[in-house]
Amino acid sequence: MRVLSIAAAASLLAGAAHAEIVEQGEGGFRLKQTVEIAAPPDKVYAALGEIGRWWDDAHTYSGKAANMSMALEPGACFCEALPKGGVRHGVVALAWPDQRMVRIEAALGPLQDEGATGALSYQIKSKGAGSEIVQTYNVGGLRAASARAFSGPVEQVMTTQVQRLKRYVETGKPN
Repeated sequence: MRVLSIAAAASLLAGAAHAEIVEQGEGGFRLKQTVEIAAPPDKVYAALGEIGRWWDDAHTYSGKAANMSMALEPGACFCEALPKGGVRHGVVALAWPDQRMVRIEAALGPLQDEGATGALSYQIKSKGAGSEIVQTYNVGGLRAASARAFSGPVEQVMTTQVQRLKRYVETGKPN
């Protein structure tokens, strides 16, 4: 049984995101997640614009990621429709399909209330028969206590998101 447990654990870790808090300072933090995806880079890039299909429902205001949208073009809104009103999570600052890069100006979730600024970036490269995506999230403008309090939980949320993106691209379902 122990051999099966080790094998099962190893298979779960295969392709898992390598995640880390790259830097944590008095007023912010930098996060980085790297994951391999068994799909061509162009497919991964296109999937970023289908954010309502892979983002986690638990990390929305409406409880439904399907209410989220984001066109891959500069100035596009990373937005969420609410029954009455909506949320602008961010704005696409860079959409560069030839370089397979997307950058979103975004203070996500509780960071909005803090008055923080953030840059959420995706860089996709060919790797073997598939792709490697590097997701970075750089947040600044926080109080020192908030920078310490938020870095770990935000890192966990962002790792979850890139894992859901991976599963969505590979299987058509984020779970």
